[in-house]
Amino acid sequence: MGISEFFSASQDCLMCEQIDEKVDKVTALFHAWQQGSLQFQPEMTAVRRIPVPGRPAKPVMVAAQSVDKRKLSTPDGRSAFVHSLAHIEFNAINLALDAAYRFRNMPRDFQGDWLKVAMEEAQHFVMLRNHLRTMGHDYGDFTAHNGLWDMAVQTDHDPLVRMALVPRVLEARGLDVLPGIMHKFTSCGATDTVKLLQKIHDDEIGHVAIGNRWYAWLCKARQLEPVETFRTLLTQYKADRFRGPFASDTRRAAGFSEAELRMLEATFRASDTPDTGTVTGAA
Repeated sequence: MGISEFFSASQDCLMCEQIDEKVDKVTALFHAWQQGSLQFQPEMTAVRRIPVPGRPAKPVMVAAQSVDKRKLSTPDGRSAFVHSLAHIEFNAINLALDAAYRFRNMPRDFQGDWLKVAMEEAQHFVMLRNHLRTMGHDYGDFTAHNGLWDMAVQTDHDPLVRMALVPRVLEARGLDVLPGIMHKFTSCGATDTVKLLQKIHDDEIGHVAIGNRWYAWLCKARQLEPVETFRTLLTQYKADRFRGPFASDTRRAAGFSEAELRMLEATFRASDTPDTGTVTGAA
C-alpha cells in the first residue's frame, strides 16, 4: 500500500479531503501499525500548525449559533441532529490523527493509542453517515461549525494542554450529555439511533481514558499537580463555560479521580437546565 513511515502516512490521512478515502486510509494505517510494518522514530522537530485539516467542501461551516436547528420532534430535526453527531465524529478522526502526527517526542504507545482512537472514530462516522442515509440525507446536507478544530489549533503547541482540553473536556462532555440525548431519541421512538449512540458512548469511555492516561503521565513527568493544573488550564483557555450535571460514574470509569470530580462539581455546578440538547464535545 506504500505505507512505510508513520508520520508521513499519518499526515497523508489527516490532510485527505475525500471522505471514503480518508476512512480507508485511517483503517489501513491502523492495520499497518498493528502489523509492525511502519517505520517509526520519535522526533523533537516542531510541526507546522495545520489551520484546516483535510475535509470535504460540504458541510458548509457557519457560526455555532447558526447551525441548522435540531428539534427532535420533527424528522428533519432528528436528521439534523444525527448530522451534527456525524460531524463531531468526522472532526474526531482529524483530532486523533493530529495528536498522533503532531506530538512526535511522546512514547510510541501514545501514537498507537491515538491511531486506535482515529480508527474507532472513523467507524463511528461511517455508522452515523449510513444511518443518516436511511433518513433521506447524507453528510454535508446540513450546516456545521468548526469549534472542535478551533480547540485543536489552540492546543497544538503542547501535548499536556491537548490532553487536558480535548479528551478530558470536549470528549468527556459527550459522556455527560449522551444519556440525555439517547433518552430524547427513545421518546421519539428512534430506537435504531439509540443503539448507535450507545455504541459510541461505550467506546468514548475508552477514548477519554486514553486522554486521562496521558494527561496523568505528562503531569508526573513535569512534576505538576494534576487537579490544579487542570483547573488553571480550563480558565486560561476559557474552556470552563460548561455546567453540570456530570456523569460521575462514567467519568470514574474513564479515569477521572475523585479529587477531579469534586473540583468539577464544586467549580461548575449544575445549571437549572441540564445541557442535553446539544453535544459540545468530540465523540
